[in-house]
Amino acid sequence: MTVLWQTLVVGTIVSIAHGRYENVNVRQDWWETAVFYQIYPRSFMDSDGDGVGDINGITSRLEYLKELGVDATWLSPIFKSPMHDFGYDISDYYSIQPEYGSMEDFEQLLKKASELNIKVILDFVPNHSSNESDWFIKSSNRDEYYSDWYIWENGHLDDRGQRSPPNNWVSLFRKSAWTYMPSRDQYYLHQFGDSQPDFNYRNPVVVEEMKNVIKFWLEKGVAGMRINSVNHLFEVDKDGFGGRYPNEPMTGKPGVRPDDYAYLDHIYTKDQEETYDMVSQLRDVFDAITIRDNLTRVMMTEANTNIKNAVRYYGEGHHTGAHIPFNFALIEDLDKDSDARDIKYAIDRWLTYKPLKRQANWLTGNHDKSRVASRFRPELVDAFNMLVLLLPGIAITYMGEEIGMVNGFVPWSETKDPLACNTDDPVNFIEVSRDPVRTPFQWSNGKHAGFSNADTTWLPVAEGYENLNVAAQRSAVRSHYQVYRTLTNLRIRPAFRLGRYESLALNNDVFAFKRWYNDDTYVVVINVGKVYHIVNLTAFDLIFGQLEVEASSVLSSRTYSDSVQANYLDLAADEALVLRMQV
Repeated sequence: MTVLWQTLVVGTIVSIAHGRYENVNVRQDWWETAVFYQIYPRSFMDSDGDGVGDINGITSRLEYLKELGVDATWLSPIFKSPMHDFGYDISDYYSIQPEYGSMEDFEQLLKKASELNIKVILDFVPNHSSNESDWFIKSSNRDEYYSDWYIWENGHLDDRGQRSPPNNWVSLFRKSAWTYMPSRDQYYLHQFGDSQPDFNYRNPVVVEEMKNVIKFWLEKGVAGMRINSVNHLFEVDKDGFGGRYPNEPMTGKPGVRPDDYAYLDHIYTKDQEETYDMVSQLRDVFDAITIRDNLTRVMMTEANTNIKNAVRYYGEGHHTGAHIPFNFALIEDLDKDSDARDIKYAIDRWLTYKPLKRQANWLTGNHDKSRVASRFRPELVDAFNMLVLLLPGIAITYMGEEIGMVNGFVPWSETKDPLACNTDDPVNFIEVSRDPVRTPFQWSNGKHAGFSNADTTWLPVAEGYENLNVAAQRSAVRSHYQVYRTLTNLRIRPAFRLGRYESLALNNDVFAFKRWYNDDTYVVVINVGKVYHIVNLTAFDLIFGQLEVEASSVLSSRTYSDSVQANYLDLAADEALVLRMQV
């Protein structure tokens, strides 16, 4: 497949940085160094006072994304859904969820975004539909056309006539991955909630329908789609096991129960070999419209899997892969106990495993993962934003990370997440609940943090919003918001768009990396420890003399244009700096 490039010329526009960039004319596609901003629509902005965020709310705040330096926004699912899993259970792939707005509202969003030169990416859920979709209802009634659209299997009857599932497979949401359907007298497979029956991807009609869905939205004007849970599309071919799906082996992990997903090693229900060919087929749909319109439509893939499987989604051999296979290294490989060595290992590991000439991507959170300020600590928010925005490749920010939002507290009585509700545990549910990272966006210190004027919101606003909000950080001289904007401006420079990369763990607490292009050189240095350190940056080749501060974390004593000595840099606890070589 021929790849067409939409040219982005990096040239005299960067002369603002002291006129040092001359004749930097490199062809780059729009997405290759883009900043993507994930919006969880229910929680971003409520325009109609019902306590739920919506499309018009997003449209009204697009200028904010422009201010931040965002190139594209990725929206969590907005398709029609009964909302058992808040949009990840789709009942109509060609319609907008009514509480979010109408198709006309969405078209207006696309129009406004285009005027601001912001691309719109949609979250696409091809592994399963809702059990309330017409497709599933017809399949459950053995409609001739739809009968084989889902995974149906006979259960077992014991000597007493009691029915049991076909095998031991467990759902990601706990308990059996099989649910009995009386109308069909069979069980259907659902790797997620029981309201989310899995499609049968060995049925070519299903595959064609999924391709049609992608075409529909790309024709509508979206710039790409994120393929959700792509590594779950296929289960093992039961024909190789005597016509029955085999049991999965136990992991032997201590402390897990038979109903827990971690109880089994999921060798038959994810990461099947056919998945990579299917990704290639779906990519062809994106490429066909790219060629026609001479504008790249981006395919992103999400797969929670090991690194060797993850990088296969870039494509290999005759299989074309995704433009952006999500990289969860800064989420999955790091925790509050991680030090500088762990950070270096996590970053360099991804850069080592990915194909040499393909773009890396970086993210620290999403609608399922604890926020940086809560997973690590608030003082490290700027440091992690420096990693996301200044490491080589694509930056992906979950809404609120730019201002250092923290996880909210959602009590059992107000819990909405089916993953938490399925624990049936009013004490320990919080360990798995995703609600705390989905609380409403904090715009101001007003009612419900400026998110909604409703009496109540679908989830409660996090505590502390009175001081932690966009309005307060916009007006402050130093804030996470101001640091984030500085960083998005910095990444326009050739050293960050095009430059080489080298990293060092200078000690257990201090991680640093160097970015350079021609004679323009930067060092990003981060102290993730809770104590003061003196470090010598001349450990990097060709770093010497004085460096100038381009950006500093909120609590740093340094500000823009301050000078530091390369061979003797004193770093406070949690301090993070972007430094530029003076030549």
